[in-house]
Amino acid sequence: MPESVADGRFEVHSDCMNDSGPGGGGYFWCLRDSRVETGDDVCPAQYRLGPYATADEATRALETVEKRNAEWDAEDARWTGEES
Repeated sequence: MPESVADGRFEVHSDCMNDSGPGGGGYFWCLRDSRVETGDDVCPAQYRLGPYATADEATRALETVEKRNAEWDAEDARWTGEES
């Protein structure tokens, strides 16, 4: 089986799916309300990022997204030979 270029290079957003209620446990960043949410007080799924283990991690959700996107863009450029 071919080796994935991403194996071991990127952090996993969440280890498993969880259907234990509206929030599913953990902390979320609400894109609509720009706040950390948890428990049953969470916005609809299309507006939230997470789950995160801590409220601090959820607060930095957009930074995490930007960092991962930059890493993936760099990996795409390397893969296609576009890096300078």
